[in-house]
Amino acid sequence: MLNEFKNFIARGNVFDMAVGIIIGAAFTTIVNSLVGDLIMPIIGVITSGVDFSDLFVALDGNSYANLEAAKTAGAPVITYGVFINAVINFLIVSFVIFMLVKQVNRLKKEEAAAPSEPPADVKLLSEIRDLLKK
Repeated sequence: MLNEFKNFIARGNVFDMAVGIIIGAAFTTIVNSLVGDLIMPIIGVITSGVDFSDLFVALDGNSYANLEAAKTAGAPVITYGVFINAVINFLIVSFVIFMLVKQVNRLKKEEAAAPSEPPADVKLLSEIRDLLKK
């Protein structure tokens, strides 16, 4: 059983997956910082700080001044405003990721299209071939 486990761990795709998870976590931190620290303040200024998190429906039929008052009273509530904020945040994060991936793909295309100089040994072999043809 120990040998099977060693074989499982030693397979390349396990290491690839681990690296992918670590890079993904680091990338998540970067995207969250980009959205939270750079984009959201700008959107807050544009929308005059509109926040939907205090929108709710109290299921006990009573009326409350705000969400905190409803929660303090122990009323069951549907906090649809928090859901709206989560959807808006998701859309912003998704758009930022889309733009980042689009730029990376553009850079890859430019790199692939750029003619690269062949390695020195290939260049030397090509010159020898050309000399032998003469």
